[in-house]
Amino acid sequence: MTFFQEHFSEHLALCESIFNEPELGFKEFKTKAKIMDFIRDKDPHLHIEEFSTTGLRICLDNQADRTMGLIAEMDALINPSHLVADKETGAAHACGHYSQVAVILAVLAYLLEDQHYQQYNMNFCILFVPAEEFVDLTWRQQMIEEGKLTHLAGKPELMKLGAFDGVDFALAIHSIGEEEGETIEVNCDLAGFLYKNYHFEGQASHAGWDPFTGVNAYSMSNLFNVALGFARQQIREDAYVRINPIISQGNFSTNVIPDRVTIGTDLRTNDLDYMNILSKRLDEMAKASASALGGQVILETQMGYLPFVQDRYLNSFVKTCFESNLDIKRLIEDRGTIAAAGDIGDLSYMMPCIQVSYGGFSGRIHGQDFKMVNPHFVLETFPSFLIDVIGLFSQKVERNHLYHRSYLDYQTFINQIAL
Repeated sequence: MTFFQEHFSEHLALCESIFNEPELGFKEFKTKAKIMDFIRDKDPHLHIEEFSTTGLRICLDNQADRTMGLIAEMDALINPSHLVADKETGAAHACGHYSQVAVILAVLAYLLEDQHYQQYNMNFCILFVPAEEFVDLTWRQQMIEEGKLTHLAGKPELMKLGAFDGVDFALAIHSIGEEEGETIEVNCDLAGFLYKNYHFEGQASHAGWDPFTGVNAYSMSNLFNVALGFARQQIREDAYVRINPIISQGNFSTNVIPDRVTIGTDLRTNDLDYMNILSKRLDEMAKASASALGGQVILETQMGYLPFVQDRYLNSFVKTCFESNLDIKRLIEDRGTIAAAGDIGDLSYMMPCIQVSYGGFSGRIHGQDFKMVNPHFVLETFPSFLIDVIGLFSQKVERNHLYHRSYLDYQTFINQIAL
């Protein structure tokens, strides 16, 4: 019986516990407590560093010249219709982050068992990172205004706080939706995005008696949406552009002409130059829509995530491990770029990163039916595979294939985007 088979029940119980108590980003306090309890049970003397509200780092030092980061994301997203959603917050683990935590903790437990980590020619930093999902933005913006956060997402926030200092390259993992079998995926690149708010402002008036003097902000927002619809014909298909506008705020009443409506939208693409072009184009549509109906619009643009191009050198070793593995039946390596985004793109600006995805789930990713259905693959086969990958990294990864940029470099770069 392997280590992961022996400890399967323990790891499954932890996984299900996190799944059943989903929490939004920077608020994963129950999840944080479960992680810390698990680690202290394995080694009560192991130093656990805390970053921001819920971020955690554990380092295993072999006095080697390379340090590998192992990343698990902690947060849920907002999907009140999910089969296990928090009734108060709408939080739901419809993206599989709960399983990431369980898998990386299982790997950590193996490394700690009989001090296995000392067998490797590299150091380890295991990082539990909050707030990958770009949600709950009003609260996060308030936290920024109060000086409690600098970034809206977890990895940039921990980058700023030094949680990734000393890490030379990083491996993250992620679930695959609607893939129940023994499958992994490599080299799937992600888009980046801006987040834009358009605050349309008009003039309130009585909707029945005196609509004539009102200026309808909701109508401006509708005109903007129509403009976006027609503009899609002029958007390049090769740049993986996605625009998903929603009404995020508004003054609404059936007997009052609405005088303020905010449209929030992401602007996704894998091409940063084209992102700037489209950003300006959207701004012009919003200004024209407001002007056409006698109102005005206030524009806000925030950096979301940078595009993520997986490090092909590191993933070549993952593919080598797959070729000698008899338990994983399928490798996906030809998906290319997709329009999903993640803040792993921001971290990859600082250091080489890969994200190995894994099956074992039914339902659509982010959907109301998403859940783990193949726990033995997720919590036995896949962690064992990661140990094989770690072993090959220890033998083969050479420093001259790695790059490093500082957080200051990153901050300078993102401040130049979409100004």
